Amino acid sequence: MNKPIRKGIIAVTLVVILPLLFIKSCVIYNPKPEDCKVVSVNITKIREGSTYDIQFKTENENVYYINRGLEQGLNLDSLNAKVLNKTVTLHLPILAFGPSTHIAQLAVEDEILFTEFKN
Repeated sequence: MNKPIRKGIIAVTLVVILPLLFIKSCVIYNPKPEDCKVVSVNITKIREGSTYDIQFKTENENVYYINRGLEQGLNLDSLNAKVLNKTVTLHLPILAFGPSTHIAQLAVEDEILFTEFKN
């Protein structure tokens, strides 16, 4: 293969294919437990976010969210009673640049309150 063709293939790879792979790695689709970072945090505030999200603020001022949680049947009052000022376990999908703030699973002690994991 001559040099101009080889350089063209390398250029297409760098300009088109690598960015597409990177963008794809930033999309959360069908998360699996083994692809998540598990963290335990104390929830200090729960609120409705944009687009029906439910946001959870921690004592360290971090904010995590359940995407479209209100559309999925979750209730802010019920969640407040179950998780406010308690330590919860979160499964956060790992993306190309590190763990997301998107909650794939939320549990208090042994009770799973929300999960995106499919059996």
